[in-house]
Amino acid sequence: MRAIEFDEFGGPEVLAEVERPDPAPEDGEVLVEVEAAGVNFADILTVAGQYAPPESLPHVPGMEVVGRTGDGRRVLGYLTAGGYASKAAVPVRDLVEVPEGVGAGEAAALLVQGLTAWHLLRSAARVGAGETVVVNAAAGGVGSLAVQLAKRLGAGRVIATASTEDKRALALELGADAAVDGAADGYRERVLDANEGRGVDVVLDAIGGAVLDQALDALASFGRVITYGASAGTGVPTVDPGRLTMHSTLLGGLWLAPLLKESGAAGEPLRELLRLAAAGQIRPQVGAEYPLSAAAQAHTDLLARRTTGKLILTVEPRDRD
Repeated sequence: MRAIEFDEFGGPEVLAEVERPDPAPEDGEVLVEVEAAGVNFADILTVAGQYAPPESLPHVPGMEVVGRTGDGRRVLGYLTAGGYASKAAVPVRDLVEVPEGVGAGEAAALLVQGLTAWHLLRSAARVGAGETVVVNAAAGGVGSLAVQLAKRLGAGRVIATASTEDKRALALELGADAAVDGAADGYRERVLDANEGRGVDVVLDAIGGAVLDQALDALASFGRVITYGASAGTGVPTVDPGRLTMHSTLLGGLWLAPLLKESGAAGEPLRELLRLAAAGQIRPQVGAEYPLSAAAQAHTDLLARRTTGKLILTVEPRDRD
């Protein structure tokens, strides 16, 4: 089979196309003929040796595949490694059938990004009926799905933050009630203005640093900030517990990987997301498609922030044999 691997840690340049033996599925696994593999920023960090580095090299990255099983089912699957290939052995508990009409990019967007959005709203923030939810970085993969899912999971009002007019326009198109600049300077005031001067109930944040600090000050009593990333590079600020108790607020976090390791990917949340996509009730944002051989270019473009939506690597049918 064809695969993309790296034999040393580094940037996109260390990725190379190779021929490998087909994977031999173990008990509880099934062989998938890959149609497309999802590209995640975590893949870039894995190649750099900064995120869940493999125990040995060479290593084939990739956590998401869309393809067909030997009995003809079109499936979406999660695996800890090996997705950048024309064939992959996927645990059965992490495999779900893809409804007709859902494209490969749409399906891939619903796995890591979609499940993250779902768990942010339902499991971590536990959004209640009528609550106001702020989604930071609302044009991103997780954010754009969180905007669409929030009201379906109980929110009464959704406020999006994003860095440009175009991104804010997209958030409004996807269903946000208001969209404001997400910069740290003046963040609290803009969010409160968008909520008619009232504190908000939930903020979902993947930016960190000063934005997260400002978000805590935008909360109503019993409000929650849930952090799931730090794109600003400055992480979570030090927070005095007294600051939380004074206003009865909560600072929490979410990381999807341990949840998937514990319970698998192919549960009801993912099936629900796929049903919503098939019915046109949510729109996963799909970006560029690259042939498998151009994995290094996909990583380069993602690092340079030249892309929007879910990126996928496609495998031509003739290349799966």
